[in-house]
Amino acid sequence: MRRRPPITLVPPALAAALSLTGCIERTIRVTTEPPGARVWVNDVELGRSPVETAFTFYGDYDIQLQLDGYEPVQTCRKASAPVHEWPGIDLVAQAIPHRFQNEVHWHFDLEPEAESLMAPEAFDAQLIERARELEAELGAEPTE
Repeated sequence: MRRRPPITLVPPALAAALSLTGCIERTIRVTTEPPGARVWVNDVELGRSPVETAFTFYGDYDIQLQLDGYEPVQTCRKASAPVHEWPGIDLVAQAIPHRFQNEVHWHFDLEPEAESLMAPEAFDAQLIERARELEAELGAEPTE
């Protein structure tokens, strides 16, 4: 006849087995060139780049970036699930006593604002010319 372990040992053994299961950490990392841009992911401000945040779900994310002197960026990026998180496989992966880390990295090269590409003297001359054109359209006397 086979002996069963005492009932008092089963809960601690079960707790020990469950504590050995795997862990999955997911992070999104956003970097920009130049660094320091304000970053929003799905309308939640994360801070200034480079910045990192944890996430739960894979799929599409709305990204917004702003940095003085550079064109603002509004785009969409996709976070794709790795193989160990595909349905079915993920149950096996979580049972393995291993820590899985998945980092989604999105990098953006920011473009300088169109006006900041122009030399200050050229910008001033263009602004004065536009003012004169508006004065002519309105029929006002041009000023020097």
